[in-house]
Formats: sequence, C-alpha cells, structure tokens
Amino acid sequence: MINIPKGTKDVLPGDSYQWQYVEGIAREVAKLYNLKEIRTPVFEHTELFLRGVGDTTDIVTKEMYTFRDKGDRSITLKPEGTAGAARSYIENGLAGGAQPVKMYYIIPAFRYERPQAGRLREFHQFGVEVFGAKGADADAEVISLADSLLRRLGIRVKLHINSIGCPQCRAAYNKALKEYFAPHLEELCPDCRARYEKNPLRLLDCKEESCKKINRDAPVILDYLCPECREHFEALKGYLDLAGIGYEIDPRIVRGLDYYTRTVFEFVSEDIGAQGTVCGGGRYDGLIEEIGGAPTPAVGFAAGIERLLMVMEAAGTKPPAPKGPKVYLAGLDAECRKKAFALAETLRNAGISAETDHMERSVKAQFKFADKIGAEYVAVIGGNELLSGVMNVKCLADSSSEPVPFAQAIEYFSEK
Repeated sequence: MINIPKGTKDVLPGDSYQWQYVEGIAREVAKLYNLKEIRTPVFEHTELFLRGVGDTTDIVTKEMYTFRDKGDRSITLKPEGTAGAARSYIENGLAGGAQPVKMYYIIPAFRYERPQAGRLREFHQFGVEVFGAKGADADAEVISLADSLLRRLGIRVKLHINSIGCPQCRAAYNKALKEYFAPHLEELCPDCRARYEKNPLRLLDCKEESCKKINRDAPVILDYLCPECREHFEALKGYLDLAGIGYEIDPRIVRGLDYYTRTVFEFVSEDIGAQGTVCGGGRYDGLIEEIGGAPTPAVGFAAGIERLLMVMEAAGTKPPAPKGPKVYLAGLDAECRKKAFALAETLRNAGISAETDHMERSVKAQFKFADKIGAEYVAVIGGNELLSGVMNVKCLADSSSEPVPFAQAIEYFSEK
C-alpha cells in the first residue's frame, strides 16, 4: 500500500463541509470589503521568494520545496501567497488600473518543517492583499476584515500590534540590536549567529528557548521609530479605536518574513496553547519594488485554514454538519429502480437533492441506508406504484406516510 506523504493530510468527504464553511465565510467577508479573488500558480520561480520573502528567513533557508525542472530552471512550490500576488500585480499591469487593488486568495502552500498540530507541510491559507494605499486607514481596514472573519467563525482572539519601522529608522535599530547581542553571540544558536550579520531583526523571531531568553531584554523597536513611522502607528491606533477593535501593543512582534515594514499584527488565541497565532500580517511597502515593480505601498494578512479549524474545535464552534438529501427513492426491483433513477434526475434538475440505490439492496437495507445518510423522506416504488403512477412517501422523522403521484413529485418536495 502507498501511504500519504509525511506532513500532508486527506480531507475526507465526511469532513470537507468544515472547509467549505470556513472558505464560504471568508469569501462572504471579502465581498463585504470589496475584495476580488486572485488565483496564481502553485509554483513560481525560486528567485521570487529569495528576493521577496528574504534569504535570511527560515522559510527560504530551511523550508522551501525547490527543484530543477526539465528546462533546468529553479522552481519552488509557493510557501506563502503574498509574493505570488505581488508578482502578478506587476506582471499584469494592475498598477495602471484603479487603486487600491484589493484581492484575496485561498491557496495550498508548502513548507518543509516538522509536522505538528495545526502545522503541516502542505497547508492552506486565506490571504488578503491591498496594493496602492499607503495610509494607516488601509492597515486598519485589513485588520478589521480579519477581525470580522474570526468573529463570524466564533473564534476568540486578542489583537497584538506593533510597528517595525521603515528602512531608515530600522538602520538605527539594527545597530542597537547588534550592540545588545554582541556579548551574547556564543550563547546564540547557529542560525542566530548568521542572522546577527545579515539581518539582526530576525534574531527576535527565533523559536529556540535559549535565544528567546536573551531576546527578552533586547531594545524595543518602538523607541527607534522615525517621526513618519511613529505618526503612522499613532494613526493606526486611532482608526482601530474608530472601528471599535481592541488591541494590545506588543513590541516583540516582527513576523517571519523580510518584506514587512511599519505595521505588523497578529490575532492570538488562548484556546490552542503556546502556538496561539491564528492570523497575522502587516504592511510591506518595499516588496513590489524589491521584485521589479515601481514603489508601491501594500498591506495584507494570511490565516491558515487548518489552524482556524483547530481553534474552532477547541472553542466549541465547529461548523454544523450538512443535511442529507431531501428524498431517497427506493426501488423494489430492477424496473422500479429505473423509475427511481429517472425520478431522482427529475428532482435534481429542479434543484431538489435526491439519492437512489446503486447497490441492488433490499428495500429494508435501502431504508437503513437512507437513514444513515440523513435523508428526510423515503419514496418507495414497487410494482403497484409503477402501475398506478403513485409512490408511497415516508417521513423518517415521524414515520408518517402518504401517497404522492409521480407527476407531482417536484411540487410535493418543493413545498417540503
């Protein structure tokens, strides 16, 4: 037997309704905020992620699924959705249209990491990207969209916000970080010793306990913001207040991707233990330019669908199971099953869910199967029913029954 690859998971027919529920709510919320869907390829040229995500991030250095194709090109299964959306924005000339461009996506993504609860090697994201708007009001709107999604899913969270500044004020902060970490270099993990030279900000994102302990007393980015970045952050807080969204300032949020600037945020749940972030994002004003476009402000977020489902289950807000078919048409013999088949097609074409037998079961077994799949009614067709053109319809909820002419089946079940 061939087993599923490690770090992946089948979504079985009995569970897929939960995914459809979350995706449906996500699409509804996106529509309320006037976002349109974008669909990008599942793989991109590796250079896109090296330049966009950042060559010092864990994603690029440890987690990407990269291979050479038959044309000897380096190709990577996308580890996140923002870089692909940004590439599409440039390549398809969306900057020439009405701004801002507001889009969302629901995608599979791939990272080679140790599988654990809510974190797989193939996972799925609902993501939002807004290109062309530079103000803090756009940041607040994106945060509000995420907040609306989580509330509609019944997920209890706290919003954490921070600003990591722009390249100008971050230069001073990076200098302060290097001065702070210099006496601790030998205590840092090998990855952080490399980050120290290339990108000191990444030191704050390390998950190693020894590094986290040192990080606790590191300088705080909010103390190094330039006047423009400080004004943007204050404006963001004002817009969140206007929207009635509570928040906590968390100076340790830096996010795990290099393209972030200024606003960064996370929605954190206390229902799933230490790995409590269920949604995160921020502003990335330099990304479009970094990958070959004109300077363009942008802001967005992503939420892992597997993690959303895990939090919903922990919070007791699991989506309701879908109903079974309206009617199961049971045929007593081969000719009766043909009539049941024809009636099922007639009902389906009229928008009424119907099921019938494909296993040559006995009538008793068909009743058991109808009950198992949650059918509301069973319509029995035997020899007498074929001759009279009238089927016997039984309601499984109260065991009542009544005759219904074949010709009136659509009208009868539409009223039910």
